[in-house]
Amino acid sequence: MKDTFRVATYNIHKCKGLDFQTSPLRIADVLREIDADIIALQEVVSVQNAAAKEDQARFIAEEINFDYRLGENRKHLGGLYGNVVLTRFPLVETKNFDITVKGREPRGCLHADVKIGASDYLHIYNIHLGTAFFERRKQVLRLLDDEILNRHHFAPRIMLGDFNEWTHGLTSRLLRAHFRSADLRENFKIKRSYPGILPFLHLDHIYYDHHLKIENAFVHRSRLALVASDHLPLVADFRLK
Repeated sequence: MKDTFRVATYNIHKCKGLDFQTSPLRIADVLREIDADIIALQEVVSVQNAAAKEDQARFIAEEINFDYRLGENRKHLGGLYGNVVLTRFPLVETKNFDITVKGREPRGCLHADVKIGASDYLHIYNIHLGTAFFERRKQVLRLLDDEILNRHHFAPRIMLGDFNEWTHGLTSRLLRAHFRSADLRENFKIKRSYPGILPFLHLDHIYYDHHLKIENAFVHRSRLALVASDHLPLVADFRLK
């Protein structure tokens, strides 16, 4: 295993860029720029046995030669729509948890166990929370129950995704009571990630267990990333203590 490993979270907006073109290939090229080992994508469309533009999860995974799993949150244009975990490491087990609040858009948390060494594992939680304050409050309490984040775990946990919270509200305070946050490291280049072309909101976050040491964290800005989605990717490098 490498001394460090890199994770990234990226809301790809159904692969529709700011030029209104839908291009999974462009998203794959951004991921190649990042060169992360574990990637959490949100807002992914996967119409099975369809053209690449519609079966986005499979196309992107094949382009970068990663294994992947999709957690379906709802149907979209006859296909699956939700969060995706991609990794160059072996995927051991995955499970998608429903964190939908009644009357709101279906939301999910995709949990993946990833083997990063001969005997080292990670629990990865890919999350896309709702846009309403009280919705997120209910969702984070659901995440912190004994079925999801606080069930028996045998490895360090990383929770990342689009949290739709741009202030240090109740959701952030609850999560920081249980996890460390890449956002709090002032020496890292954590910047706002939305909207990509002129970001003024910090919606994407990475939380992690104390068993991990964070080496670096940054928002990836490139000419391609500025156009490929309405979000910019958030990236962090970790080392097992």
